[in-house]
Amino acid sequence: MKLQDKVAIITGAASGMGKAIAEGYAQEGAKVVVSDLNFEGAQTVAQAIIESGGEAVAIQTNVASEEDLQHLFEETKAKYGKIDIVVNNAGIMDGMEPVGEVSNERWDRVFSINTTAVMQSMRLAVEEFQKQGHGVIVNNISAGGLYGARAGAAYTASKHAVVGLTKNTAFMYADQNIRCNGIAPGGVETNIGTSMTNMSQFGFSRQQLGMGINPRTGKPEEIAKLAIFLGSDDASFINGQVIAADAGWTAY
Repeated sequence: MKLQDKVAIITGAASGMGKAIAEGYAQEGAKVVVSDLNFEGAQTVAQAIIESGGEAVAIQTNVASEEDLQHLFEETKAKYGKIDIVVNNAGIMDGMEPVGEVSNERWDRVFSINTTAVMQSMRLAVEEFQKQGHGVIVNNISAGGLYGARAGAAYTASKHAVVGLTKNTAFMYADQNIRCNGIAPGGVETNIGTSMTNMSQFGFSRQQLGMGINPRTGKPEEIAKLAIFLGSDDASFINGQVIAADAGWTAY
């Protein structure tokens, strides 16, 4: 198995791509920490993994809280003694607002979860990885981090920032056996749309212009397969890359 005895933290793992990644990691032999603000959902995912013969624990985490993130890492170390892989998957959408419509409140909330939380999680991860001499970070970013019209201004900017953060981190620690890569999914069948409120009709109409060239939507399990690869030793020579998984949508 590709991840035998690895300890992996996965944020936003109660549903969607995070859930699929947690399940996929467990199937490949990892000990999985199912982290989510939705504790009941996280417990359900962890219990299903355990019932399938895997090893998992659920930890409630508000990634926008640095204290919660510290607790997540401390509890993982207390439970399993180490951390090998951190998958930063938690994120929210904006309301498709262009810059002329975005409020300070929306901007700050999107950045707190999509960008600042990822940085803080990565900072904690790097601290552990430097102590033990190895580690892998996988950031689930979005095609919105590569192109300009997959969402509104706040989401797009927040994800572009994580692309830069991923590449910078990969280079900075490349000689310390620490890898950092990203995934840029296109349209995937998840419930992230429920985080969209007060949607801009103008922004939505502009964003929709590119949907006609989207070959198809993806399944969370398809993204999980890429996350498994990037977390495993099969990807030992891959560092600082953001890989699009979108059926060719961004090839146009």
